[in-house]
Amino acid sequence: MYMPAIRTQIYLTAEQRTKLDSRRKRERKSLAAVVRDAIDAYVGKETPAEVRKILEDTFGTNPRLSVPSRDEWGERGQRKRT
Repeated sequence: MYMPAIRTQIYLTAEQRTKLDSRRKRERKSLAAVVRDAIDAYVGKETPAEVRKILEDTFGTNPRLSVPSRDEWGERGQRKRT
């Protein structure tokens, strides 16, 4: 398997390395794979602030969007239930 990658050197404490080694052995993965998984888990999650920024940045991007009036909300809900 070929994966284009950028070589990166990091320094770990002895405790961090021990924990990574334990996980690596338990999951039968390489150290690099465990580190990549950890980075994906950390960086891959969007925080509420990031989600809010995305919503703010995209608000109004579809000017033709049609939103029904509040009066129609109840009517539409009634129709779907029957």
